Amino acid sequence: MDAIRIEGLTKKYKDIVAVDNLNLSVHKGELFSLLGVNGAGKTTTIKMLSCLTQPTSGDAFLNGKSISKDTAAVKSLIAVSPQKTAIAPGLSVQENLELMCGVHGFTKEKQNAKISELTDLLGLESVSKKKAGKLSGGWQRRLSIAMALISEPEILFLDEPTLGLDVLARSDLWDLIRSLKGEVTIILTTHYMEEAEALSDRIAIMKDGKLLICDTADKIKEAADTDNFEQAFVRIVKGVAK
Repeated sequence: MDAIRIEGLTKKYKDIVAVDNLNLSVHKGELFSLLGVNGAGKTTTIKMLSCLTQPTSGDAFLNGKSISKDTAAVKSLIAVSPQKTAIAPGLSVQENLELMCGVHGFTKEKQNAKISELTDLLGLESVSKKKAGKLSGGWQRRLSIAMALISEPEILFLDEPTLGLDVLARSDLWDLIRSLKGEVTIILTTHYMEEAEALSDRIAIMKDGKLLICDTADKIKEAADTDNFEQAFVRIVKGVAK
C-alpha cells in the first residue's frame, strides 16, 4: 500500500502556478527525497501534504486520508521536523521532550517510556540535561527529530535536516536517518545531492512546479547518461538528459 498518493495536485498563487498537476506515489516505509532548485515547488508540495495550505485543485491521500477532506486525520498521521529547528532554547533537552509529550496528552508512564526510547534511539543521553539553545546545530537537529517522533507518526517530513552542519555532524545524522528507514515513511527535502543519493530509496526532481523524473538514484543517473548524480540532476533540470 502507498503511504502517499498524489493525484493532479495543483497550487496557484494569483498568476503563479507553484505546483502544476503533480502525480506521484510514495511507498509505505520508503525514504523518498524531493529535489529541485529554488522555486521548483517542493516546499509548496510539502506544505500541502502537511495540511499547512490547501491545494487549488487535485488531492493527495496519506494512508488513504484526503488532505482536502480529512485534514484532522492527516495531521494525526504526520510529523514535521522543520528546516528551522522548532525547539524551546531555554528548556533542557529532557524538558523539550516532556513539553511535546504534554502537547499529545501522554500519561506520566507513557511519557517516561517514550522519552527513554527516543533518548536512546537518537543518542541524547549525554545532553539530556543541557539547555537546548546551548547545543550545536547537529544536536539541535537530533532533538528536533526526537520531538517530531514523540507522536509516533506514520509519515515523517524532514526539511533540509543537515543544512549548515559540519561534515561529521552530517554523517552522524545520516546514520540516524538510516536507522529510521522502514520504521516510518520519510519524505526528505535537501539541497545536498550526495545526501539524497546516499539515503533515498527513490528521488523525485521538480522544476517550475512540474515533476521531471521519479526513480532510484541509479536509474536517474542512467537516464542522464552519467555516473555522477549531481551532474544527472543538472542535466535533467536543464533538459539536456538523453
